[in-house]
This record gives sequence, structure tokens and C-alpha cells, in this order.
Amino acid sequence: MAACSSKGGCPSDYVALSAALLSMILLLLKATLPYMIHKIPRSKGSSFWLVAIQVIASLNLLLSIVMALNFLKFRKRHWWRSCYLWAVWIEGPLGFGLLLSCRITQIFQLYYIFVKRRLPPIRSYIFLLLILLPWVALAAVIQIKKPLNDRCHMGTLWIILVMGLHALYVVALIAFAGAVHHVEFRFHELKDLWRGILVSSASIGIWVAAYVMNEVREDISWLEIASRFLLLVMTSALVLAFFSFSISQPLVSLMSLRKKNPKEYKTMSQALGIPDSGILLQRESTSILDPNEPLEKLLLNRRFRQSFMEFADSCLAGESVHFYDEVQHFDKIPIQDSVRRIYMARHIIEKYIAAGAPMEVNISHRIRQEILSTNDLSHTDLFKNALGELMQLMKLVGLLRSKPLLA
Repeated sequence: MAACSSKGGCPSDYVALSAALLSMILLLLKATLPYMIHKIPRSKGSSFWLVAIQVIASLNLLLSIVMALNFLKFRKRHWWRSCYLWAVWIEGPLGFGLLLSCRITQIFQLYYIFVKRRLPPIRSYIFLLLILLPWVALAAVIQIKKPLNDRCHMGTLWIILVMGLHALYVVALIAFAGAVHHVEFRFHELKDLWRGILVSSASIGIWVAAYVMNEVREDISWLEIASRFLLLVMTSALVLAFFSFSISQPLVSLMSLRKKNPKEYKTMSQALGIPDSGILLQRESTSILDPNEPLEKLLLNRRFRQSFMEFADSCLAGESVHFYDEVQHFDKIPIQDSVRRIYMARHIIEKYIAAGAPMEVNISHRIRQEILSTNDLSHTDLFKNALGELMQLMKLVGLLRSKPLLA
């Protein structure tokens, strides 16, 4: 037992490794299955890459614990097994630190979008890099001072400094939670925020306990084996509990893979419960349309709009009609229901307005910047000027084919 406690390869180590491997598989399945089963298009914005980074950070965290605490038995000591590589850099800036930083970035977005009612003033990737800097700085200091021993353990003062940084980021999460707690979120964002805070706090508690078990009596072999077993198994469970989609991907979170919730929402308007979303009214389905009517009036009829949308899609120029359709849903939300209006506005901006959006519409730079820099995402005229430009564009390119669409 004494040999495997220092060199790794104890039976309990392989049990913990199995638990970590299982959590990695479940994490990857949870990240990919909704996209594979529900065929959800991948977003190009922060709503996708922040979630992807969290998955990578979670895997880094688990892998760093495996390598730093000698769960695997190696005959020789290689340079790539350095404690400073795994216990400092990959566990800190690229693991737990990156995981917390992504969550703080997401909550920063929620605060600006739902409390300030505007898009964040700084891009998400820049904000993420800024709040990750303290982790990088601390890792660099540890790398220079070399406080770790051959078992990747460090002294009490260094542990207090490291855990203090962990606690500081949890406090930041709590501060943002207090700032948005009054918002009536539609997709359980606040619940997931508190879950992240509880899991982060539990992680710090477990790591402190494991440190005490290791450092106080480092000569007791079974204590070291038990502490690292507990550390890896609990971290595997906490990583799964921490990870969630709802803050970034409300449509994915609503499309549950569980049988008890078989209902699927294919559009944001349906997920928000906007009246008549995707449904033809009886009077619309039977009314006779006059092809001589102006385009603006014809598009108000959903039967015509759906036919026109199908035709425009066949010509690879359907973005404008899809945009018009979603703005109609946005306008149906009561003005006093600002939260739902903000959800819908953010969805439209990410899908049609932002640079590189999946269905980016052809509008002028001035109009695009007006929308992106708005001071009120729930404003009734948010997309008015964009609709005006696109209406003129649809008329100019001659997309309207009255007779075949009304046949």
C-alpha cells in the first residue's frame, strides 16, 4: 500500500478513474445529444462557444487531478508529468478557473441583457480573458516560486492563497445572482446560477478537506489513498452537477430527452408561448387574398407568409421573410412583458442581426448598429427600420410571385 500511495495504481485509484471516465462520457453525451437528436443548428456566437469551453474546462479539471495525484502508475518520471503543468496550469487557469470564468461571463451577459436591457458593452471573449487573468497571474507566480513538492502538495500559505482565489470567484457569482434575482426568467437561469454557486462552494470544501487529509499526516498511506479517491470521485460528480445548458441554450434545455417531457419547441416563439406561433388561424386559412394588394399587407396573412417563405427558401433568399415572421411574433408580446420581449429580441439579434449570424439579413451598417447598440431591447420600434429596409429589398429583387403563392 505504501508503494501505490506514492506511485499510484492502487485498486481504489482505478475505481475513481472509472467514475471520472464515466462522468466524461456523460458530459460529452449531454453536450452533443440534444444537437444530434433535435437537429438544432449550431450558433456561431457566445451561446455556443461558452458552453463548449465549459466542457473542455471540465475535462481539463478531471484530467489534471488524475495526473497530479498519481492515479496512474508510471515507471519513469517524464517532463510532461510535471506538477506545475497539471496541478497549477491545467487545474487552475485551464480547469476550475476557466469553468468559473465562463459561468461569470454568462451571468454578466444576463445582467446586462435583462437588468440593463441592452447588449453587453464588451465582447464575451474579451471579458472572459480579462477575468481569467488573475488565475494566469497566480499560476505564473507559483511556477516561479516552485512551492510544490514531489507529490504536488504545497504549503499552508500557498493553499490559503489558491483557495482564496477560488472563493473570490464564488463571491462574484453570488454578487451577480443578487443583481438578477428579481428577474422572472423563463428558462431556469437563476436556478442554475444558484446550483453553480452551491457546487463551486462544495468543490472548495472538498478540496480543503483533501488537503488537510494529505498534508497533516502525509506519512499515513491509507489516508492519502482515501483522500485522493474522494477528491476525484466527488469532482466527477460535481462537474456533472455544475454543467448545464439553460443559461446559454434555452431551446436545447427545453427539448428534454426524458420521456416525462416529450413536448418539443422548434422555435423560440413557441418556447415563449407567444399566441398563434406557427399556427394558422381558421379565418386566415379560408380568406381569399388579393394578389394586387401591396406586399406589406399580404405578409400580414400567415398563410401567404408561409407560402412566400417556402418560395424564398427555395431561391436561397429566405432570410428576410424569416426575419419578418419572427419580428411579427416579437410584436405580439405585450409591452409590459419585458422579459419575454427581451428573450425574443436577443434570439432575433443572434439569428439575423449579429455579424456572422446563421441567417444574417442584408441591412445597412447604420441600422445594424442601431439595433446592436440599443438602450432597450424590449422597445416596440427595435426592428422597425430594419423591416423597412428589407421590405424595399424584397420588392426590388422581385421575390414576390403572387399567383403561384396564392394558388
